[in-house]
Amino acid sequence: MVAMSMEPRRFLAVADVADVLGTTPGAIVDLLEAGELRGVRVRGAWRVADDEVQSWIDRELEVERRRGLWRQAQAPSIADLFGER
Repeated sequence: MVAMSMEPRRFLAVADVADVLGTTPGAIVDLLEAGELRGVRVRGAWRVADDEVQSWIDRELEVERRRGLWRQAQAPSIADLFGER
């Protein structure tokens, strides 16, 4: 059996997550309380693993990518607007 060395997860305070995401600590708490961003409470204070922050960013980018594709699919073409010639 090969032992794998695991790096310990690094946990960030709410203010640090807010800095990374360019938002306010209150907005981060809202995301945590809504379950949109996963974190744990340590002695009453939220902590978020740095890999969870990256996962949230990846999910949000995917949502925006899909929204863009949907908007693009809904946009009429020139032929739709002016009729095919």
